[in-house]
Amino acid sequence: MNIIENTRKQIDEIINKACEKARETGDLPAGALLSGSVEIPRDVTHGDYAATHAMAAAKMLKLSPRKIAEVLTSYLELEGSYFRDSSIAGPGFINFFLADKWYDEVIKNVEDMGADYGVINIGDGKKVMVEFVSANPTGPMTIGNARGGVLGDTLAAILGKAGYDVWREFYVNDAGNQVALFGKSIDARYMQLCLGEAHYTFPEDGYHGDDIRNLAELIFDAQGDALKQLAEDERIRKFIEFGLPYNTALMKAHLERYRIGFDEWFHESQLHERGYVAETIELLDKGGLIYEKDGALWLKNMELGADKDEVMRRANGFYTYYAVDIAYHRDKLERGFDRVIDVWGADHHGHALRMKASMSAPALGVDGSKLDFLIMQMVRLTRDGETVKVSKRTGKALTLNDLLDEISVDACRFFFNAKPDSHLEFDLGLAVRQDSENPVYYVQYAHARICSMIATLRAEGYDVPGFAQINTALLSSETEHELIKQISLLPEEIKLAARDYDPSRINKYVVELAARFHKFYSACRIKGEERELLLARLKLADMVRAVISICLEILGITAPEKM
Repeated sequence: MNIIENTRKQIDEIINKACEKARETGDLPAGALLSGSVEIPRDVTHGDYAATHAMAAAKMLKLSPRKIAEVLTSYLELEGSYFRDSSIAGPGFINFFLADKWYDEVIKNVEDMGADYGVINIGDGKKVMVEFVSANPTGPMTIGNARGGVLGDTLAAILGKAGYDVWREFYVNDAGNQVALFGKSIDARYMQLCLGEAHYTFPEDGYHGDDIRNLAELIFDAQGDALKQLAEDERIRKFIEFGLPYNTALMKAHLERYRIGFDEWFHESQLHERGYVAETIELLDKGGLIYEKDGALWLKNMELGADKDEVMRRANGFYTYYAVDIAYHRDKLERGFDRVIDVWGADHHGHALRMKASMSAPALGVDGSKLDFLIMQMVRLTRDGETVKVSKRTGKALTLNDLLDEISVDACRFFFNAKPDSHLEFDLGLAVRQDSENPVYYVQYAHARICSMIATLRAEGYDVPGFAQINTALLSSETEHELIKQISLLPEEIKLAARDYDPSRINKYVVELAARFHKFYSACRIKGEERELLLARLKLADMVRAVISICLEILGITAPEKM
Protein backbone atom coordinates (compact mmCIF):
# COMPACT_ATOMS: atom_id res chain seq x y z
CA MET A 1 0.00 0.00 0.00
CA ASN A 2 1.21 3.50 -0.89
CA ILE A 3 -0.77 5.85 1.35
CA ILE A 4 0.72 8.92 -0.36
CA GLU A 5 -0.69 7.74 -3.68
CA ASN A 6 -4.00 6.88 -2.04
CA THR A 7 -4.16 10.31 -0.40
CA ARG A 8 -3.59 12.05 -3.73
CA LYS A 9 -6.29 9.93 -5.36
CA GLN A 10 -8.71 10.76 -2.56
CA ILE A 11 -8.08 14.50 -2.99
CA ASP A 12 -8.71 14.16 -6.73
CA GLU A 13 -11.97 12.30 -6.05
CA ILE A 14 -13.12 14.84 -3.43
CA ILE A 15 -12.45 17.78 -5.74
CA ASN A 16 -14.18 16.16 -8.72
CA LYS A 17 -17.24 15.30 -6.62
CA ALA A 18 -17.32 18.96 -5.53
CA CYS A 19 -17.01 19.98 -9.19
CA GLU A 20 -19.92 17.72 -10.12
CA LYS A 21 -22.12 19.35 -7.48
CA ALA A 22 -21.03 22.83 -8.59
CA ARG A 23 -22.03 21.97 -12.17
CA GLU A 24 -25.43 20.73 -11.03
CA THR A 25 -26.13 24.04 -9.24
CA GLY A 26 -24.74 26.14 -12.07
CA ASP A 27 -21.85 27.52 -10.01
CA LEU A 28 -19.46 25.99 -12.55
CA PRO A 29 -20.11 25.56 -16.30
CA ALA A 30 -21.65 22.32 -17.51
CA GLY A 31 -19.14 19.82 -18.82
CA ALA A 32 -16.33 21.07 -16.58
CA LEU A 33 -13.74 18.37 -15.89
CA LEU A 34 -10.93 19.00 -13.45
CA SER A 35 -7.45 17.55 -13.23
CA GLY A 36 -4.42 18.83 -11.43
CA SER A 37 -1.42 17.83 -9.39
CA VAL A 38 -1.39 17.15 -5.66
CA GLU A 39 1.82 18.00 -3.86
CA ILE A 40 3.17 17.97 -0.30
CA PRO A 41 4.10 21.58 0.64
CA ARG A 42 7.36 22.22 2.45
CA ASP A 43 5.60 24.65 4.80
CA VAL A 44 2.94 22.71 6.74
CA THR A 45 1.15 25.97 7.60
CA HIS A 46 0.01 25.85 3.95
CA GLY A 47 -1.59 22.48 4.56
CA ASP A 48 -0.40 18.89 4.49
CA TYR A 49 -1.34 18.56 0.81
CA ALA A 50 -1.96 21.19 -1.87
CA ALA A 51 -3.97 20.72 -5.08
CA THR A 52 -3.61 22.79 -8.28
CA HIS A 53 -6.93 21.78 -9.89
CA ALA A 54 -8.43 25.28 -9.78
CA MET A 55 -5.44 26.85 -11.53
CA ALA A 56 -5.28 24.08 -14.12
CA ALA A 57 -8.95 24.64 -15.04
CA ALA A 58 -8.90 28.45 -15.24
CA LYS A 59 -8.34 28.72 -18.98
CA MET A 60 -10.92 26.06 -19.87
CA LEU A 61 -13.60 27.48 -17.53
CA LYS A 62 -12.76 31.14 -18.31
CA LEU A 63 -12.78 31.93 -14.58
CA SER A 64 -10.05 33.07 -12.21
CA PRO A 65 -8.32 30.24 -10.31
CA ARG A 66 -9.27 31.87 -7.04
CA LYS A 67 -12.96 31.95 -7.99
CA ILE A 68 -12.89 28.29 -9.03
CA ALA A 69 -11.17 27.36 -5.75
CA GLU A 70 -13.80 29.25 -3.74
CA VAL A 71 -16.62 27.42 -5.50
CA LEU A 72 -14.97 24.03 -5.11
CA THR A 73 -14.16 24.43 -1.41
CA SER A 74 -17.77 25.35 -0.71
CA TYR A 75 -18.80 21.90 -1.95
CA LEU A 76 -15.98 19.79 -0.50
CA GLU A 77 -17.17 16.86 1.62
CA LEU A 78 -14.43 15.80 4.03
CA GLU A 79 -16.39 13.68 6.49
CA GLY A 80 -14.99 10.15 6.66
CA SER A 81 -11.98 11.16 4.55
CA TYR A 82 -8.31 11.55 5.44
CA PHE A 83 -8.87 15.29 6.00
CA ARG A 84 -10.23 17.49 8.74
CA ASP A 85 -10.19 20.84 6.93
CA SER A 86 -9.30 22.73 3.75
CA SER A 87 -8.33 26.27 2.79
CA ILE A 88 -7.40 28.40 -0.22
CA ALA A 89 -3.96 29.93 -0.63
CA GLY A 90 -2.23 32.17 -3.14
CA PRO A 91 -3.69 32.32 -6.64
CA GLY A 92 -5.91 29.27 -6.09
CA PHE A 93 -4.18 26.40 -4.33
CA ILE A 94 -6.64 24.21 -2.43
CA ASN A 95 -4.94 23.07 0.76
CA PHE A 96 -5.92 20.00 2.77
CA PHE A 97 -5.18 19.31 6.44
CA LEU A 98 -4.85 15.71 7.62
CA ALA A 99 -7.27 14.17 10.12
CA ASP A 100 -6.48 11.59 12.81
CA LYS A 101 -7.82 8.85 10.51
CA TRP A 102 -4.83 9.32 8.18
CA TYR A 103 -2.25 9.01 10.97
CA ASP A 104 -4.03 5.93 12.33
CA GLU A 105 -3.96 4.31 8.90
CA VAL A 106 -0.19 4.82 8.59
CA ILE A 107 0.42 3.15 11.96
CA LYS A 108 -1.94 0.27 11.15
CA ASN A 109 -0.37 -0.21 7.71
CA VAL A 110 3.17 -0.47 9.11
CA GLU A 111 2.00 -3.04 11.66
CA ASP A 112 0.02 -5.08 9.13
CA MET A 113 2.79 -5.21 6.52
CA GLY A 114 5.66 -5.83 8.93
CA ALA A 115 8.91 -6.53 7.05
CA ASP A 116 7.04 -5.98 3.76
CA TYR A 117 6.25 -2.36 4.57
CA GLY A 118 7.19 -0.24 1.57
CA VAL A 119 6.53 -3.05 -0.91
CA ILE A 120 4.44 -1.87 -3.86
CA ASN A 121 3.49 -3.42 -7.19
CA ILE A 122 4.22 -0.99 -9.98
CA GLY A 123 6.34 -3.70 -11.57
CA ASP A 124 3.53 -6.25 -11.75
CA GLY A 125 6.04 -9.10 -11.92
CA LYS A 126 7.80 -7.84 -15.05
CA LYS A 127 11.25 -9.34 -15.56
CA VAL A 128 14.13 -6.87 -15.22
CA MET A 129 17.84 -7.56 -15.59
CA VAL A 130 20.31 -5.27 -13.87
CA GLU A 131 23.83 -5.79 -15.18
CA PHE A 132 26.48 -4.10 -13.08
CA VAL A 133 30.12 -4.12 -12.00
CA SER A 134 31.22 -6.35 -14.94
CA ALA A 135 34.85 -5.58 -14.09
CA ASN A 136 37.50 -6.77 -16.50
CA PRO A 137 38.94 -10.01 -15.00
CA THR A 138 42.43 -9.02 -16.12
CA GLY A 139 42.93 -6.94 -12.96
CA PRO A 140 41.54 -6.06 -9.51
CA MET A 141 38.30 -4.16 -9.05
CA THR A 142 38.61 -0.40 -8.87
CA ILE A 143 36.86 2.30 -6.86
CA GLY A 144 34.61 2.90 -9.89
CA ASN A 145 33.55 -0.75 -9.71
CA ALA A 146 32.88 -0.21 -6.00
CA ARG A 147 30.40 2.57 -6.72
CA GLY A 148 28.77 0.75 -9.62
CA GLY A 149 28.40 -2.34 -7.47
CA VAL A 150 26.45 -0.57 -4.75
CA LEU A 151 24.29 1.44 -7.15
CA GLY A 152 23.42 -1.65 -9.17
CA ASP A 153 22.79 -3.88 -6.17
CA THR A 154 20.66 -1.28 -4.38
CA LEU A 155 18.69 -0.46 -7.54
CA ALA A 156 18.01 -4.18 -7.97
CA ALA A 157 16.76 -4.36 -4.36
CA ILE A 158 14.49 -1.35 -4.91
CA LEU A 159 13.06 -2.80 -8.12
CA GLY A 160 12.33 -5.99 -6.19
CA LYS A 161 10.44 -3.98 -3.56
CA ALA A 162 8.55 -2.24 -6.38
CA GLY A 163 7.14 -5.51 -7.68
CA TYR A 164 9.61 -6.45 -10.42
CA ASP A 165 11.13 -9.89 -10.94
CA VAL A 166 14.80 -8.90 -10.77
CA TRP A 167 17.84 -10.69 -12.22
CA ARG A 168 21.37 -9.56 -11.31
CA GLU A 169 24.08 -10.28 -13.89
CA PHE A 170 27.87 -9.85 -14.10
CA TYR A 171 29.39 -9.83 -17.59
CA VAL A 172 32.86 -11.39 -17.66
CA ASN A 173 35.06 -10.14 -20.52
CA ASP A 174 37.02 -13.37 -20.91
CA ALA A 175 37.81 -13.07 -24.63
CA GLY A 176 39.37 -10.62 -27.04
CA ASN A 177 42.49 -8.47 -27.15
CA GLN A 178 42.57 -7.59 -23.45
CA VAL A 179 42.61 -11.26 -22.50
CA ALA A 180 45.39 -12.01 -24.98
CA LEU A 181 47.41 -9.14 -23.51
CA PHE A 182 46.65 -10.45 -20.01
CA GLY A 183 48.20 -13.79 -20.97
CA LYS A 184 51.24 -12.13 -22.56
CA SER A 185 51.76 -10.05 -19.41
CA ILE A 186 51.70 -13.10 -17.12
CA ASP A 187 53.99 -14.91 -19.53
CA ALA A 188 56.52 -12.07 -19.49
CA ARG A 189 56.56 -11.95 -15.68
CA TYR A 190 56.90 -15.74 -15.52
CA MET A 191 59.81 -15.73 -17.97
CA GLN A 192 61.46 -12.93 -15.98
CA LEU A 193 61.23 -15.15 -12.89
CA CYS A 194 62.84 -17.96 -14.88
CA LEU A 195 65.55 -15.92 -16.65
CA GLY A 196 65.82 -12.67 -14.70
CA GLU A 197 64.11 -9.36 -15.51
CA ALA A 198 67.08 -8.13 -17.51
CA HIS A 199 66.85 -11.11 -19.84
CA TYR A 200 63.19 -10.95 -20.88
CA THR A 201 61.45 -7.85 -22.18
CA PHE A 202 58.05 -6.94 -20.77
CA PRO A 203 55.58 -5.78 -23.49
CA GLU A 204 55.17 -1.99 -23.53
CA ASP A 205 51.38 -2.24 -23.63
CA GLY A 206 51.26 -5.03 -21.03
CA TYR A 207 49.53 -4.96 -17.65
CA HIS A 208 52.09 -3.68 -15.14
CA GLY A 209 50.14 -4.26 -11.92
CA ASP A 210 51.34 -6.27 -8.96
CA ASP A 211 48.43 -8.66 -9.53
CA ILE A 212 50.15 -9.87 -12.71
CA ARG A 213 53.40 -10.47 -10.78
CA ASN A 214 51.41 -12.36 -8.17
CA LEU A 215 49.85 -14.66 -10.77
CA ALA A 216 53.26 -15.36 -12.31
CA GLU A 217 54.71 -16.13 -8.89
CA LEU A 218 51.85 -18.55 -8.11
CA ILE A 219 52.55 -20.39 -11.36
CA PHE A 220 56.32 -20.39 -10.76
CA ASP A 221 55.88 -21.65 -7.19
CA ALA A 222 53.77 -24.55 -8.48
CA GLN A 223 55.64 -25.37 -11.71
CA GLY A 224 59.11 -23.96 -11.30
CA ASP A 225 60.73 -23.13 -14.65
CA ALA A 226 59.33 -26.24 -16.37
CA LEU A 227 56.96 -24.23 -18.55
CA LYS A 228 59.67 -22.07 -20.11
CA GLN A 229 60.40 -24.91 -22.57
CA LEU A 230 56.90 -24.67 -24.08
CA ALA A 231 56.15 -22.60 -27.15
CA GLU A 232 55.14 -19.05 -26.24
CA ASP A 233 51.56 -19.49 -27.56
CA GLU A 234 51.14 -22.64 -25.48
CA ARG A 235 52.43 -20.92 -22.33
CA ILE A 236 50.13 -17.95 -22.85
CA ARG A 237 47.13 -20.25 -23.32
CA LYS A 238 47.92 -22.06 -20.07
CA PHE A 239 48.43 -18.78 -18.20
CA ILE A 240 45.08 -17.44 -19.41
CA GLU A 241 43.39 -20.71 -18.40
CA PHE A 242 44.85 -20.27 -14.91
CA GLY A 243 44.65 -16.49 -14.53
CA LEU A 244 41.06 -15.78 -15.63
CA PRO A 245 39.34 -18.28 -13.29
CA TYR A 246 41.69 -17.24 -10.47
CA ASN A 247 40.83 -13.55 -10.91
CA THR A 248 37.14 -14.26 -11.38
CA ALA A 249 37.05 -16.26 -8.14
CA LEU A 250 38.87 -13.39 -6.42
CA MET A 251 36.30 -10.90 -7.71
CA LYS A 252 33.49 -13.12 -6.44
CA ALA A 253 35.13 -13.30 -3.01
CA HIS A 254 35.64 -9.53 -2.84
CA LEU A 255 32.06 -8.86 -3.96
CA GLU A 256 30.71 -11.32 -1.39
CA ARG A 257 32.66 -9.39 1.22
CA TYR A 258 30.91 -6.31 -0.18
CA ARG A 259 27.55 -8.14 0.22
CA ILE A 260 26.93 -8.36 -3.51
CA GLY A 261 25.84 -11.53 -5.27
CA PHE A 262 24.70 -12.29 -8.81
CA ASP A 263 22.19 -14.66 -10.36
CA GLU A 264 24.58 -15.28 -13.23
CA TRP A 265 28.19 -14.62 -14.20
CA PHE A 266 27.80 -14.48 -17.98
CA HIS A 267 31.04 -15.09 -19.91
CA GLU A 268 31.79 -13.34 -23.20
CA SER A 269 33.39 -16.57 -24.42
CA GLN A 270 29.91 -18.15 -24.44
CA LEU A 271 28.92 -15.79 -27.26
CA HIS A 272 31.94 -16.74 -29.36
CA GLU A 273 31.57 -20.47 -28.71
CA ARG A 274 27.95 -20.36 -29.93
CA GLY A 275 28.89 -18.36 -33.03
CA TYR A 276 26.49 -15.75 -31.73
CA VAL A 277 28.67 -12.73 -32.51
CA ALA A 278 29.12 -13.80 -36.14
CA GLU A 279 25.40 -14.49 -36.38
CA THR A 280 24.59 -11.02 -35.04
CA ILE A 281 26.84 -9.35 -37.63
CA GLU A 282 25.24 -11.47 -40.34
CA LEU A 283 21.77 -10.28 -39.28
CA LEU A 284 22.91 -6.65 -39.47
CA ASP A 285 24.48 -7.33 -42.86
CA LYS A 286 21.24 -8.84 -44.19
CA GLY A 287 19.48 -5.74 -42.92
CA GLY A 288 21.72 -3.56 -45.10
CA LEU A 289 23.57 -2.04 -42.17
CA ILE A 290 27.11 -3.40 -42.75
CA TYR A 291 29.67 -2.04 -45.18
CA GLU A 292 33.35 -2.72 -45.83
CA LYS A 293 36.06 -0.08 -45.61
CA ASP A 294 39.85 -0.59 -45.55
CA GLY A 295 39.35 -4.33 -45.07
CA ALA A 296 37.17 -3.83 -41.94
CA LEU A 297 33.42 -4.28 -41.49
CA TRP A 298 31.52 -1.21 -40.30
CA LEU A 299 28.02 -0.70 -38.87
CA LYS A 300 25.93 2.12 -40.39
CA ASN A 301 25.16 3.37 -36.91
CA MET A 302 24.47 6.92 -38.05
CA GLU A 303 21.48 5.59 -40.01
CA LEU A 304 20.16 4.31 -36.69
CA GLY A 305 20.53 7.71 -35.01
CA ALA A 306 24.05 7.52 -33.55
CA ASP A 307 26.70 10.20 -33.93
CA LYS A 308 29.13 7.94 -35.78
CA ASP A 309 29.52 4.57 -37.48
CA GLU A 310 31.26 1.74 -35.63
CA VAL A 311 33.87 -0.83 -36.63
CA MET A 312 32.47 -4.33 -36.10
CA ARG A 313 35.29 -6.52 -37.37
CA ARG A 314 38.82 -5.29 -37.88
CA ALA A 315 40.88 -5.99 -40.98
CA ASN A 316 42.75 -8.68 -39.00
CA GLY A 317 39.48 -10.62 -38.61
CA PHE A 318 38.93 -9.89 -34.89
CA TYR A 319 35.56 -8.64 -33.72
CA THR A 320 35.57 -5.34 -31.85
CA TYR A 321 34.33 -4.83 -28.31
CA TYR A 322 31.39 -2.92 -29.78
CA ALA A 323 30.35 -5.84 -31.99
CA VAL A 324 30.46 -8.25 -29.05
CA ASP A 325 28.49 -5.77 -26.95
CA ILE A 326 25.70 -5.67 -29.55
CA ALA A 327 25.61 -9.47 -29.53
CA TYR A 328 25.50 -9.56 -25.73
CA HIS A 329 22.62 -7.08 -25.56
CA ARG A 330 20.76 -8.98 -28.27
CA ASP A 331 21.19 -12.11 -26.15
CA LYS A 332 19.87 -10.29 -23.07
CA LEU A 333 16.76 -9.08 -24.85
CA GLU A 334 16.13 -12.48 -26.43
CA ARG A 335 16.07 -14.03 -22.95
CA GLY A 336 12.65 -12.48 -22.37
CA PHE A 337 13.43 -9.59 -20.04
CA ASP A 338 10.91 -6.76 -20.10
CA ARG A 339 13.67 -4.32 -19.27
CA VAL A 340 17.46 -4.49 -19.32
CA ILE A 341 19.41 -1.94 -17.26
CA ASP A 342 23.17 -1.41 -17.54
CA VAL A 343 25.04 0.44 -14.79
CA TRP A 344 27.95 2.21 -16.50
CA GLY A 345 30.45 4.92 -15.65
CA ALA A 346 30.29 8.43 -17.09
CA ASP A 347 33.16 7.58 -19.45
CA HIS A 348 30.74 5.20 -21.20
CA HIS A 349 28.03 7.82 -21.76
CA GLY A 350 28.69 8.13 -25.49
CA HIS A 351 28.95 4.37 -25.83
CA ALA A 352 25.56 4.00 -24.12
CA LEU A 353 23.90 6.40 -26.56
CA ARG A 354 25.39 4.61 -29.55
CA MET A 355 24.46 1.18 -28.16
CA LYS A 356 20.88 2.33 -27.64
CA ALA A 357 20.80 3.40 -31.30
CA SER A 358 22.32 0.12 -32.49
CA MET A 359 19.82 -2.01 -30.61
CA SER A 360 16.97 -0.26 -32.42
CA ALA A 361 18.01 -1.99 -35.68
CA PRO A 362 14.97 -4.01 -36.91
CA ALA A 363 17.37 -6.61 -38.31
CA LEU A 364 18.27 -7.74 -34.77
CA GLY A 365 14.72 -8.80 -34.08
CA VAL A 366 14.61 -7.40 -30.53
CA ASP A 367 12.93 -4.42 -28.90
CA GLY A 368 15.79 -1.99 -28.25
CA SER A 369 13.49 0.36 -26.32
CA LYS A 370 13.72 -2.12 -23.42
CA LEU A 371 17.40 -1.23 -22.95
CA ASP A 372 18.09 1.44 -20.31
CA PHE A 373 21.21 2.81 -18.65
CA LEU A 374 22.11 4.15 -15.24
CA ILE A 375 25.13 6.37 -15.86
CA MET A 376 27.15 7.17 -12.75
CA GLN A 377 29.66 9.96 -12.30
CA MET A 378 33.21 9.54 -11.09
CA VAL A 379 34.46 9.13 -7.52
CA ARG A 380 37.13 11.19 -5.74
CA LEU A 381 38.42 9.75 -2.49
CA THR A 382 39.71 12.27 0.05
CA ARG A 383 41.30 12.26 3.48
CA ASP A 384 41.92 15.52 5.38
CA GLY A 385 41.08 17.41 2.19
CA GLU A 386 43.69 15.57 0.11
CA THR A 387 42.96 13.22 -2.79
CA VAL A 388 43.65 9.55 -1.97
CA LYS A 389 44.82 7.29 -4.78
CA VAL A 390 46.88 4.63 -3.02
CA SER A 391 46.30 2.11 -0.26
CA LYS A 392 47.76 2.91 3.17
CA ARG A 393 48.56 -0.78 3.56
CA THR A 394 50.15 -1.57 0.18
CA GLY A 395 51.19 1.84 -1.08
CA LYS A 396 49.73 0.86 -4.45
CA ALA A 397 46.65 2.00 -6.42
CA LEU A 398 43.62 1.68 -4.17
CA THR A 399 41.32 -1.25 -5.04
CA LEU A 400 37.91 -2.22 -3.70
CA ASN A 401 39.46 -4.81 -1.39
CA ASP A 402 42.01 -2.29 -0.09
CA LEU A 403 39.19 0.14 0.66
CA LEU A 404 37.27 -2.52 2.60
CA ASP A 405 40.39 -3.09 4.71
CA GLU A 406 40.22 0.54 5.77
CA ILE A 407 36.49 1.40 5.81
CA SER A 408 33.55 -0.70 6.95
CA VAL A 409 31.32 -2.30 4.33
CA ASP A 410 28.39 -0.38 5.84
CA ALA A 411 30.10 2.98 5.30
CA CYS A 412 31.26 2.06 1.79
CA ARG A 413 27.79 0.99 0.71
CA PHE A 414 26.11 4.06 2.19
CA PHE A 415 28.57 6.61 0.81
CA PHE A 416 28.84 5.06 -2.66
CA ASN A 417 25.05 5.04 -2.98
CA ALA A 418 25.01 8.82 -3.38
CA LYS A 419 23.05 10.32 -6.30
CA PRO A 420 24.39 8.59 -9.45
CA ASP A 421 24.44 11.64 -11.73
CA SER A 422 26.55 13.67 -9.28
CA HIS A 423 30.30 13.48 -8.84
CA LEU A 424 31.04 11.80 -5.52
CA GLU A 425 33.62 13.07 -3.07
CA PHE A 426 34.07 10.22 -0.60
CA ASP A 427 35.62 11.50 2.64
CA LEU A 428 37.44 8.54 4.20
CA GLY A 429 37.88 10.44 7.46
CA LEU A 430 34.14 11.09 7.73
CA ALA A 431 33.32 7.45 6.91
CA VAL A 432 35.06 6.19 10.05
CA ARG A 433 33.77 8.86 12.44
CA GLN A 434 31.38 7.73 15.15
CA ASP A 435 29.26 10.83 15.51
CA SER A 436 26.24 12.51 13.95
CA GLU A 437 28.34 13.97 11.11
CA ASN A 438 28.70 10.47 9.67
CA PRO A 439 25.27 9.73 8.11
CA VAL A 440 25.46 5.95 8.27
CA TYR A 441 26.51 6.06 11.93
CA TYR A 442 23.70 8.57 12.58
CA VAL A 443 21.09 6.20 11.12
CA GLN A 444 22.48 3.07 12.77
CA TYR A 445 22.67 4.88 16.11
CA ALA A 446 18.96 5.73 15.85
CA HIS A 447 18.17 2.05 15.31
CA ALA A 448 20.39 0.92 18.19
CA ARG A 449 19.00 3.62 20.46
CA ILE A 450 15.43 2.39 19.87
CA CYS A 451 16.44 -1.26 20.40
CA SER A 452 18.12 -0.34 23.67
CA MET A 453 15.08 1.62 24.84
CA ILE A 454 12.72 -1.26 23.95
CA ALA A 455 14.91 -3.71 25.89
CA THR A 456 14.99 -1.42 28.94
CA LEU A 457 11.23 -0.89 28.94
CA ARG A 458 10.59 -4.61 28.42
CA ALA A 459 12.59 -5.28 31.59
CA GLU A 460 10.26 -2.85 33.37
CA GLY A 461 7.15 -4.67 32.12
CA TYR A 462 6.34 -2.63 29.01
CA ASP A 463 6.20 -4.66 25.78
CA VAL A 464 5.67 -2.97 22.41
CA PRO A 465 1.87 -2.92 22.04
CA GLY A 466 -0.21 -3.72 18.97
CA PHE A 467 -2.20 -1.05 17.17
CA ALA A 468 -5.41 -2.09 18.91
CA GLN A 469 -3.81 -1.60 22.34
CA ILE A 470 -2.80 2.05 21.93
CA ASN A 471 -4.64 5.35 22.06
CA THR A 472 -3.44 6.95 18.84
CA ALA A 473 -5.12 10.23 19.75
CA LEU A 474 -2.29 10.77 22.25
CA LEU A 475 0.22 11.02 19.37
CA SER A 476 -0.98 14.53 18.61
CA SER A 477 2.04 16.82 18.80
CA GLU A 478 3.56 18.34 15.69
CA THR A 479 6.78 16.39 16.32
CA GLU A 480 4.88 13.10 16.44
CA HIS A 481 2.87 13.96 13.34
CA GLU A 482 6.00 14.89 11.40
CA LEU A 483 7.57 11.55 12.34
CA ILE A 484 4.50 9.61 11.18
CA LYS A 485 4.46 11.58 7.94
CA GLN A 486 8.08 10.61 7.28
CA ILE A 487 7.27 6.95 7.95
CA SER A 488 4.40 7.18 5.46
CA LEU A 489 6.73 8.23 2.64
CA LEU A 490 8.70 4.98 2.23
CA PRO A 491 6.43 3.34 -0.39
CA GLU A 492 6.44 6.59 -2.39
CA GLU A 493 10.22 6.85 -2.16
CA ILE A 494 10.57 3.28 -3.41
CA LYS A 495 8.24 4.08 -6.32
CA LEU A 496 10.23 7.18 -7.30
CA ALA A 497 13.61 5.48 -6.82
CA ALA A 498 12.50 2.63 -9.11
CA ARG A 499 11.08 5.04 -11.67
CA ASP A 500 14.13 7.31 -11.79
CA TYR A 501 16.85 4.66 -11.24
CA ASP A 502 17.94 6.71 -8.23
CA PRO A 503 18.72 4.43 -5.26
CA SER A 504 20.14 7.41 -3.34
CA ARG A 505 16.57 8.40 -2.47
CA ILE A 506 16.60 5.68 0.21
CA ASN A 507 19.77 7.22 1.75
CA LYS A 508 18.14 10.63 1.99
CA TYR A 509 14.87 9.19 3.24
CA VAL A 510 16.37 7.15 6.08
CA VAL A 511 18.67 9.99 7.22
CA GLU A 512 15.62 12.26 7.46
CA LEU A 513 13.72 9.55 9.31
CA ALA A 514 16.56 9.24 11.83
CA ALA A 515 16.64 13.03 12.23
CA ARG A 516 12.93 13.21 12.92
CA PHE A 517 13.22 10.35 15.41
CA HIS A 518 16.04 12.05 17.32
CA LYS A 519 13.92 15.22 17.44
CA PHE A 520 10.92 13.20 18.69
CA TYR A 521 13.06 11.42 21.30
CA SER A 522 14.25 14.76 22.67
CA ALA A 523 10.84 16.47 22.64
CA CYS A 524 8.54 13.59 23.64
CA ARG A 525 9.49 11.69 26.78
CA ILE A 526 8.72 7.96 26.77
CA LYS A 527 10.19 6.38 29.89
CA GLY A 528 8.50 7.73 33.01
CA GLU A 529 5.30 8.85 31.28
CA GLU A 530 1.88 7.55 32.24
CA ARG A 531 1.31 4.05 30.88
CA GLU A 532 -1.14 4.97 28.11
CA LEU A 533 1.09 7.69 26.66
CA LEU A 534 4.23 5.59 27.18
CA LEU A 535 2.76 2.72 25.17
CA ALA A 536 1.60 4.97 22.31
CA ARG A 537 5.05 6.56 22.00
CA LEU A 538 6.77 3.19 22.39
CA LYS A 539 4.70 1.89 19.46
CA LEU A 540 5.74 4.89 17.36
CA ALA A 541 9.41 4.40 18.24
CA ASP A 542 9.21 0.72 17.33
CA MET A 543 7.69 1.66 13.96
CA VAL A 544 10.71 3.85 13.30
CA ARG A 545 13.01 0.96 14.24
CA ALA A 546 11.21 -1.34 11.82
CA VAL A 547 11.32 1.14 8.93
CA ILE A 548 15.00 1.97 9.49
CA SER A 549 15.72 -1.77 9.42
CA ILE A 550 13.85 -2.13 6.11
CA CYS A 551 15.78 0.75 4.57
CA LEU A 552 19.14 -0.56 5.75
CA GLU A 553 18.28 -3.98 4.34
CA ILE A 554 17.58 -2.37 0.94
CA LEU A 555 20.94 -0.60 1.17
CA GLY A 556 22.76 -3.80 2.17
CA ILE A 557 23.76 -2.28 5.51
CA THR A 558 23.55 -3.85 8.98
CA ALA A 559 21.02 -2.63 11.56
CA PRO A 560 22.85 -2.98 14.90
CA GLU A 561 20.92 -3.38 18.15
CA LYS A 562 23.83 -2.03 20.21
CA MET A 563 26.53 0.55 19.48
